[in-house]
Parts: sequence; structure tokens; C-alpha cells
Amino acid sequence: MKVTAEKNEKIANMIFASIYPLYLNRLEKNERTKEELNQVIKWFTGFDQEALQSLIDKKATFRTFFQKAKINPNAHLIKGVVCGYRIEEIEDEFELYKQCRQMEKLIDELAKGRKMEKILRK
Repeated sequence: MKVTAEKNEKIANMIFASIYPLYLNRLEKNERTKEELNQVIKWFTGFDQEALQSLIDKKATFRTFFQKAKINPNAHLIKGVVCGYRIEEIEDEFELYKQCRQMEKLIDELAKGRKMEKILRK
């Protein structure tokens, strides 16, 4: 599938705090923990627990969330398909959309029981 400017903007304006509980709920159904979710988010964005909670409390959009993030230099190693989009084929002009899908891929791998050392690409 192809990313459009409208899709990118829609994701950019979504509130991270409204999506975070959905991530957590999915993981808990698969016997993973909030700590593991936060570990994956920290690896990808650099946000520690305090910074993450602050963004949740401020109801930051994904745009703000990713603007403040320090994306891991190994993020380019995150490949595969999420929600019908092949991550490595998402155009550079839609970087925010790509980052969102990369984070979702990590969470997806966590939910599917992949080992943490494989999720956190070295």
C-alpha cells in the first residue's frame, strides 16, 4: 500500500495517550508486561518512564511524540509488514508515518512472543 499525505497527517494528529492503552492491552493479553512495552519504546525513542509519562499526561500527538524522540540509530533494521505497509518501502517524505509503523512492528513482535534481544536490534 502507498502512504498518502492525508494518512500521514491523520497519524500525526492522533493522541499518543489514546493509543498507548491499546498497545498495553494487546500485550497483556499475550502475557507481556507494561515494563516490556516501555523498554521497547525507550529503545526506539529514547524516552525513559518519566518522559513517556509526561507525554501521556500532556496528551501529546504522534507528531510531538516523534519530534521529541531520539530515534535509535538501528531503527533502519526494523523491516517487515505492518497494517499492510512494508516499512522499508515507506517514502522518506512520510518519516513520521514510517516511525509510527516501526514502533508498531516492535510492539507486534513483542506481542507475538519474540525474544527481547531480537526485538531490540543491535
